[in-house]
Amino acid sequence: MALREDGGYVFDPQTYAAWVKSYQDEGKPLAWFDAIYKGADGDFTKVFWADLEPSPYLVQWVHECEPLPQGKSAIVVGCGVGDDAEALSAYGYEVTAFDISSTAIELCQKRYPDSRVNYVVANLFEAPAEWREAFDLVYECNTIQVLPGEYRKKARDAMIGLLNKGAHILVSCRSRRTGAMEEAVPLPLDKVEIDGFKDEGGLKEVSFLAYDDTQDPPVPHFFACYQK
Repeated sequence: MALREDGGYVFDPQTYAAWVKSYQDEGKPLAWFDAIYKGADGDFTKVFWADLEPSPYLVQWVHECEPLPQGKSAIVVGCGVGDDAEALSAYGYEVTAFDISSTAIELCQKRYPDSRVNYVVANLFEAPAEWREAFDLVYECNTIQVLPGEYRKKARDAMIGLLNKGAHILVSCRSRRTGAMEEAVPLPLDKVEIDGFKDEGGLKEVSFLAYDDTQDPPVPHFFACYQK
């Protein structure tokens, strides 16, 4: 990510990593998100990390594991420009989708003016009290991996706190071998860290997939489902 003369951003991995690290070193690990969306200048297609389509693994899970979602609630953590939230809504969930970036939420509302999704500006660490244990499905995609240190466990526990009894959380993220890539930004989750959802968070592992994506070279990922 690098700043252009017109004020927008283009993706450069080294510049991006150094920029995010500078915020982390200042103790402001959440302060940089909005700049990414502001750099898109109102055009959701210019958000460099947006796939502009829902995760195929999310779509596969809901079709195979949730045949009757009508009346069930779902929340999308760090919803970005809304693809996954809209997919869950179209399938039948009552969806709340939030992002700490007010600009991201504005992009969602502009992109989907007639959406049934409740798009909200919110901080995961300061979530509304009424969200506590309120959702049947929580979807987390690539949020934990952009956080440093203690914020990662805090984010995990905050996500678990959104689950009602019997609810599921889907965790989608980049992965790495334990001990590898320790200085990477974003820092992918290793198996020990993602296992924290069950080993420390008290959830039951329902399914777990390790896979490589279609990039060149391929990037390893995890897609896991846990139940409270």
